[in-house]
Amino acid sequence: MAVSAHGDPQPPDRLRLIGEEELIDLSIGCTVLAGGGGGDPRVGLMMGLHAIRQNGPVRLIELDDLNDDDLIVPGGMIGAPTVMVEKIPNGNESRLICEVLSKRLGSPIAALMPLEMGGLNGVLPVAWSATVGLPMIDGDLMGRAFPELQMCTPHLYGIPAWPGVVVDERAQSLLLEPMDNVWFEKLARNAVSTLGGCACAGIYPMTAKVARVPLIAGTVSAAVRIGAVIRGASDDPFKALDNEVELYPLVTGKVVDVERRTAGGFVRGSAVIEGIEHDRGRLVRIEFQNENLVALEDGEALATVPDIITLLDRHTARGIVTEQIRYGQRVVIAAFKSPIQWRSPEGLAVVGPRAFGYDIDYVPVEERHARVS
Repeated sequence: MAVSAHGDPQPPDRLRLIGEEELIDLSIGCTVLAGGGGGDPRVGLMMGLHAIRQNGPVRLIELDDLNDDDLIVPGGMIGAPTVMVEKIPNGNESRLICEVLSKRLGSPIAALMPLEMGGLNGVLPVAWSATVGLPMIDGDLMGRAFPELQMCTPHLYGIPAWPGVVVDERAQSLLLEPMDNVWFEKLARNAVSTLGGCACAGIYPMTAKVARVPLIAGTVSAAVRIGAVIRGASDDPFKALDNEVELYPLVTGKVVDVERRTAGGFVRGSAVIEGIEHDRGRLVRIEFQNENLVALEDGEALATVPDIITLLDRHTARGIVTEQIRYGQRVVIAAFKSPIQWRSPEGLAVVGPRAFGYDIDYVPVEERHARVS
């Protein structure tokens, strides 16, 4: 049986089609799991709704539905989320990605997959799958969102990101085959900066047999369930969310300061949240690089990567991506357990606090905080 991003068995009534309602729920769930990153889902949601209305629902499949040698292409947008809000894809990027990689690898593409459970990047592959008429894998390679391309589970197992293709809205394509995944990140990031700050990409192409090792299974259907729970909650959306995925609230507060800058293909900055209600008198600083990396109070870490740190709207429990943080917002800083792959020594070397320059030891969020009471 496949397992969820948090290592729990998936329910037997698996999701098989993503239509308009499921896509809306997916866009909400992705902003919870993304840790503030992956881009604003609204553009991807509009593209996905249009593609589904034009071509019908997208089949959601598991790896066992494919033959071992069937080729899968994970993908999404890369670059600065603040740019993605205005530099919108033309809608045909997925066709070009599939054409380039199919020609390079000498095999047709059998399925697409989200690269990450980011806000935009969790829903955009639905639009791509509907556009090219391919099914989508129920899973991804991060179980959340991270800012750099080597921060994907295949990297932990020595699986190359290349050949990978970067395409833009002008139908320009760049095929990359560097020496390793870190160099892929460097070259792709520079290319994206030249292309205007963001672009679409298909990377880590692999057969279904190879994908069984790094896949974080069930994340798409999990995000759909999270979105449905939040949309359907009438009284306490936070309790409803906790019943679906363990939620560890760090502080309830108001955004009193935001500093944000776009450089080198990333959005970097911080947000300061002043405690309200039962947390009055507290002051917490969130630092981010596309995604929220660390929550600090009085110089001490409340939570760090790889655990998922997400700002949730105080009233609706919907996630807020970093480019949408605004002064005066009432929020709950929430933490969720990271996928188990990132808690290993190999995972922490790639996405732990020190990978981002913080001299902080990683402590699992469940060892620091209590769940929703």
